[in-house]
Amino acid sequence: MKTNTLLKQIRQEHASAFTHSGKFHADDVFSAALLLYLNPEITITRGNKVPEDFEGIVFDIGRGQYDHHQKDSRIRENGVAYAALGLLWEALGAEILGEELAQKFDEAFVQPLDNNDNTGEKNELAALIGNFNPTWDASGSNDEAFFQAVSVAGMILENKFERYLGNERADRRVEEILEAHERALQSGEKKENEAKILILPEFVPCQKRLSETEIAFVIFPSNRGGYCIQPQKKEYSLNYKCSFPSEWLGLENEELQKETGLVSAGFCHKGGFLLTTGTLEDAVKACEISLAEYREEPVLVNFGGGAVADKLLGKLPGLQTARIIHMDYAELPELELQGIYGEVVMEKQEWKAFVKTQVKQILKYKPEAVYVADHMFAGYPVVHALRKKHIPVLTMVEKDGQKLLVRIPSGS
Repeated sequence: MKTNTLLKQIRQEHASAFTHSGKFHADDVFSAALLLYLNPEITITRGNKVPEDFEGIVFDIGRGQYDHHQKDSRIRENGVAYAALGLLWEALGAEILGEELAQKFDEAFVQPLDNNDNTGEKNELAALIGNFNPTWDASGSNDEAFFQAVSVAGMILENKFERYLGNERADRRVEEILEAHERALQSGEKKENEAKILILPEFVPCQKRLSETEIAFVIFPSNRGGYCIQPQKKEYSLNYKCSFPSEWLGLENEELQKETGLVSAGFCHKGGFLLTTGTLEDAVKACEISLAEYREEPVLVNFGGGAVADKLLGKLPGLQTARIIHMDYAELPELELQGIYGEVVMEKQEWKAFVKTQVKQILKYKPEAVYVADHMFAGYPVVHALRKKHIPVLTMVEKDGQKLLVRIPSGS
């Protein structure tokens, strides 16, 4: 069934669809929500067997095009098997988001749910949807619970689609603003010292895009009046390209005005991620003062490594002046031994707290990157936690007889 044929079938008058009854999962719930998003009037029926005379759309049952329980069910090129949601999204996604965004949505949203359905891999959204199932000893049909879950899934889908389309609009708008900023610099309309200051006509989500540029501060109109200033983070880093002077942090009104010398200064967050002024002129001046006074002190953490790692860390591009902080692995916790086999004598929450403490000690230095030495037991839990926070994690490899530092890719 071709994409346009399926969409036509979904949107036709008196359209119908059929899926399995009994316990439901995120796969069939979001599949139903997707059909209802495209046609709120479509009738979705559940049952143990597809009626022989049924002419509507069948999904997650029946061994057809939009089922995945047969032995020869399809698998994506990256190895993630399709579930019903993925099969329907493959046919319909481009109609909703366009080809490029539909692929991104598949990777970020659909594939984790497909994978959960096919393998049981933990997924918080799938667990939330699964919790709509009635308890084991509840009586009667669970169809009402199914459609309650579908209603929630529909709201999630609608919000997600709006977010993806909104981000695409924001990306286009940011590119327009950046091009205008560059033209103003080249023409002399903007001074050279304003190259790292981007003024937005209106607030536009842009931090991810600007992390790839030299822009250090963004100024935009506040919905409370006046202007907001946000420092921009470096790519793959917790740290800003430039920070407000530490003396400004946590001050407001008269105290901030006295410290900055800016008559319309309003508020500087103690976390350093926001400063407000009453005028655009003062907003620009606040950025210029910060840029002039800022002295970068990059830090790298060597977690469990020695002198060889230090030597390599000292050669990292752009970080040759970084201060290297050494942290030892935590002592091996108490083990329960059975011959040569051991297990940690800790409850799950104790273990999580044990790892969290180590990560917290690392993050207090706000490192540009963390090198983790080759020690699977001590290193893996910390690496996993750091990657979830998008902290660059480095490890040592050897290629052609040369030792190298390699960043573990995002998503690993």
